[in-house]
Amino acid sequence: MSIWNKKPLIKLLAEAEDSEKGLKRTLTAWSLIALGIGAIIGAGLFVRTATAAAQSAGPSVTLAFVVAAIGCALAGLCYAELSSSIPISGSAYTYTYATMGEFLAWIIGWDLILEYAVGGATVGIAWSEYLNDLLVNILHTSPIPYEFSHSPFQTSPEGVQGIINLPALFIVTVISLLLIKGIQESAFVNGLIVILKTTIVILIIYIGWKFINPVNHTPYIPQSSVFTDEHGIDHSFGGIMGILGAAGTVFFAFIGFDAVSTAAQETKNPKKAMPIGILGSLAICTVLYILFAHVLTGVATVEDFRTGGKEASVAFAINKYMIGYEWLGEFVTIAILAGFSSVILVLLLGQSRVFYAMGRDGLLPKMFSDIHPKFKTPYKANLAILIIVGGFAAFIPGDIVGDMTSIGTLFAFVLVCISVIILRKKEPDMVREFKTPFVPFVPILGALVCLAMMYGLGWVNWMRLFIWMGLGVIVYFSFSRKNSVLNNPEEKK
Repeated sequence: MSIWNKKPLIKLLAEAEDSEKGLKRTLTAWSLIALGIGAIIGAGLFVRTATAAAQSAGPSVTLAFVVAAIGCALAGLCYAELSSSIPISGSAYTYTYATMGEFLAWIIGWDLILEYAVGGATVGIAWSEYLNDLLVNILHTSPIPYEFSHSPFQTSPEGVQGIINLPALFIVTVISLLLIKGIQESAFVNGLIVILKTTIVILIIYIGWKFINPVNHTPYIPQSSVFTDEHGIDHSFGGIMGILGAAGTVFFAFIGFDAVSTAAQETKNPKKAMPIGILGSLAICTVLYILFAHVLTGVATVEDFRTGGKEASVAFAINKYMIGYEWLGEFVTIAILAGFSSVILVLLLGQSRVFYAMGRDGLLPKMFSDIHPKFKTPYKANLAILIIVGGFAAFIPGDIVGDMTSIGTLFAFVLVCISVIILRKKEPDMVREFKTPFVPFVPILGALVCLAMMYGLGWVNWMRLFIWMGLGVIVYFSFSRKNSVLNNPEEKK
């Protein structure tokens, strides 16, 4: 029962074939691009941009987006090769199982819970914030009471203690039920939302450009200093470290593109569609991100992001500075609520497919690989994720889970980049519909850029990552190793 056993490539490719018990192939390349944009444009853009500007980089957050985009592009090229060569659910978990063995596959699968499940919770919390903004500023009604829209670890300026974030729990529940209904229905709803929120982003860039105050961009890279947030955590502000720290924070905005790879087993002609979906959605969103960040930091001040705006900084900036366009602030709030919903949808889709793959391999309870007889979705995995994500969303503050998501995702990207190099050596004759250029230079550079962004996130997030991974090691040796299908082939039914 070696912990380094690799899953044979022949076995993986056999599992990719359609069967009566398998997942339905219904998605096209355009569906994948829409899924990618659906996940990418959301909390990362509308919430994390302001957070990164306030805590780390000021107006140079645009440079942080460039650094994050470079890391994502390099990792995206590696994802495109692997997802087109091994078109099966599981994303980085599956690629690691084929190249580096079961133990590291488990580690990356456990790590992906940080990316997808905790990421979904982060967006659910942001959805809750904007719901209150909608109730107060647009519908002119009372907000949901503080104690029922914040975690127990949060206290209002008036001294009210949070109890549970009910709106965040509500949206996670609704999206989970939609995913159980079916991938095609989920993709259709996502497509409608993508059209709406992409239109909003373009409108903000176009209209906001004439409200840019050059003073807010001076100096573009602030002098190095230390900023202490409301939780008493110090952040490097300004200079190179500020940009790196901001890159690690806004990196959360890019995590959606790799969720596309988890839908490989439900995609028509995945060998061609997967690279288009991954790289296409990444390219479109990168351009929009850099322009959006430039406009937002030019319209409002860093102090606005630290005090008045916070989670709802985009709507705040429009209402305060873009006189005559208050309607856009209202429209933004509505569109953001819908946009956040699509982000949650794609992240929970990704997490359920990783659980499906791990359940099929015996590393998680096998019930997670059970397919609904009518809807053909891994419904038990979705229900388990509803409990996990709902718990995070209801009881943990958003900024804490957001940075946990970023460091978990970056770690996954590092292993994906390494997987490409190993597979090129071990399986040189494998059919590759898409090839990462300049191997091993591109994968090595991708891993180094991702490691640099991980470094910029600071020791607190490294500590959280090590604690999370320590828990994962305990689970592996107490359950997963004993129940692994690869290590116990005679027990497979």
